[in-house]
Amino acid sequence: MLKAAYLHIPFCVQICHYCDFNKIFIQQQPVDEYLQSMKKEMVHTTTRFKDYEMETIFVGGGTPTSLSEKQLQTFLSDVNEVLGNKFLKEFTVEANPEQTTKEKIAVLKANGVNRLSVGVQAFQSSLLKKLGRTHTKEDIYSTVAEAKKAGIDNMSIDLMFGLPGQTMDMFKESVDEVLALDVPHISSYSLQIEKKTVFYNLAQKGKLILPEQELEAAMYDYLIEALDKKGFKQYEISNFAIPGFESKHNLQYWNNNEYFGIGAGAHSYVEGTRRRNAGPLKQYMNLVEEHGFPYIEEHQVPLSEKMEEEMFMGLRKQEGVSDATFMSRYGRSMFDIYKEPIQRLIQKGWLEQREDTLVLTKDGRPLGNEVFQEFIGVVLD
Repeated sequence: MLKAAYLHIPFCVQICHYCDFNKIFIQQQPVDEYLQSMKKEMVHTTTRFKDYEMETIFVGGGTPTSLSEKQLQTFLSDVNEVLGNKFLKEFTVEANPEQTTKEKIAVLKANGVNRLSVGVQAFQSSLLKKLGRTHTKEDIYSTVAEAKKAGIDNMSIDLMFGLPGQTMDMFKESVDEVLALDVPHISSYSLQIEKKTVFYNLAQKGKLILPEQELEAAMYDYLIEALDKKGFKQYEISNFAIPGFESKHNLQYWNNNEYFGIGAGAHSYVEGTRRRNAGPLKQYMNLVEEHGFPYIEEHQVPLSEKMEEEMFMGLRKQEGVSDATFMSRYGRSMFDIYKEPIQRLIQKGWLEQREDTLVLTKDGRPLGNEVFQEFIGVVLD
């Protein structure tokens, strides 16, 4: 049974220089009409795929908090009407500090949102400016304080490292600042240069100077150590939580479970098929109006691919991949199917076996993508 839904709000007040997600400036956009299309897609989806019982809902973007209070109220009310139920455990909304007012937080709280994912990235104004972020350190403090006051204590803060001009001292300061905010979850990623971004264009012209790989690796090591001392457990390559505050929604992905994806550019995985929605607003809205669904790509996932995904999604988690779970899903042991790559990776010191479970080692964690690559193409359908 499907238990998770992702909903995409593509609007932004400001486009960040590193972001390659489906996004668009909010000015002069048909926001209300888009929200109506999302509701139609939700209704058609739940009518067609009935075997669901939502436990987690995640609203991402873009910037969901770029919506006005009235638009937020309409949207969240629609989500609760179509998807919400008594079994919902986690309802997360991504929030940008400068747009998350006290009034918007009240709307979120009143509609059952019980977790915020706050896009902070850094605490230094010089770095925030380079990233194209428009919030200040004070905005961060204010958002966290107002959310706590409203009774939303479950918050996650996003931090980035490996940024242009970022020193180790800057990163240490950001880690100290985020710990002082006293939130139970921290996500921290190294900067990835993606196509169709300002940073990509600068890099192509040789105008983007990034920290050396050794410094980036040292930042990651410092992060793990500093958070561990404060009681945070690294439960996934880039995610840390006080026990009990792990992201239930993201674990649905890492456990290779199915989920609805609603909105422009959203991806879904339902009844063994991955689907991709149209990204451009007008195309998305027209497809919903004409067909009820905005799909532009459908891919029935073959068994070999499901097993590959089980491995590389599962290995992202600190607890790794359980062979008992693998066998219950696919009827064969991963130690038989992937015998050779597993042996190679164990010999390299990147994987280790703990009873019936495979996990990334400390050395293997920063090399995750190289590890995951070993499982692709081993099994042919």
